[in-house]
Amino acid sequence: MPVKNTSDSIEEYIKNILAQSGIVELKRSHLADSFDVVPSQINYVIKTRFTESRGYVVESKRGGGGYIRIAKVAFSDKHHLLNALANSIGEAISSQVFDDLIQQLYDQGIISEREGNIILASSSDDVLGADAARIRARMLKRIIQRVDRKGNPDD
Repeated sequence: MPVKNTSDSIEEYIKNILAQSGIVELKRSHLADSFDVVPSQINYVIKTRFTESRGYVVESKRGGGGYIRIAKVAFSDKHHLLNALANSIGEAISSQVFDDLIQQLYDQGIISEREGNIILASSSDDVLGADAARIRARMLKRIIQRVDRKGNPDD
């Protein structure tokens, strides 16, 4: 079993609280003290692991009474999730954000693990070339359109 680094431990701690209550409000300094790290380490974990593309909303207030509030976005149904994802896609999308969004589709049971792996294998920069970010955005829009119709009797 691989050894967890501090960032993994902080992420796991926050996710455990989220699993219990759906929302977590933290004091950056208290969390940093608990894990014996500097507050910027907490910022790093939140900025890289609790992103919109991973399905989180983060609010932050700085200062003495400051806090960080993290919530997992809940969707009423598959169509609502797919609409939100489709509306969040711009003209270009990074490999990391694309991977996060495909992971969300898998986590929500919209695509299978096999489908997700095939999509990820075909979306890397070395496969797509110089215009990869723009191609990924177009791919994701089409994938969302297709899976939104999947199982629809009108198809």
